[in-house]
Amino acid sequence: MTKNKEEEKNIIKELIPYIIIVIIVVLIRTFIMTPIKVNGNSMVSTLHDGDTMILNKISMHFTDLKRFQIVVINAGNSYIIKRIIGLPNETIEYKDETLYINGKVLKDPYNKKNTGDIEAIKLGKNEYFVMGDNRGVSQDSRIIGPIDKKEILGTTKFILFPFKDFGNVK
Repeated sequence: MTKNKEEEKNIIKELIPYIIIVIIVVLIRTFIMTPIKVNGNSMVSTLHDGDTMILNKISMHFTDLKRFQIVVINAGNSYIIKRIIGLPNETIEYKDETLYINGKVLKDPYNKKNTGDIEAIKLGKNEYFVMGDNRGVSQDSRIIGPIDKKEILGTTKFILFPFKDFGNVK
């Protein structure tokens, strides 16, 4: 073997670990988790404009989405972050700031007394009713209607930045 071919082989051997790392990072960001930034005030006081969070893309494929989980939704050319209030096949209603699920009262710990009345809405097989925690400014299912599960990109509950808020959110 010539000296040039040996050098090429050594360079390729040295590059292989870096190529593997790049492939793993791309796969993780594409299919498992990725950072996402909060844009706007619809989730105040839980989340704030500019918070950077981790979007978990995989968990919702192995476990059911739950009431009050925070989800990231593909809203066409942007992403929105909201909280699940109503689950598939439920009837959701708000009267006098009280949440009713299938006609029964359910405590909504995120209602800050500015939700308003919502007439009964029957959700479909794969539909979710989502709302922001800052109900007075949130563009959510009260305006855009129920969200189909295929529009939900994943769940989020971990703030990366700012560091003063680092950790899990409720």
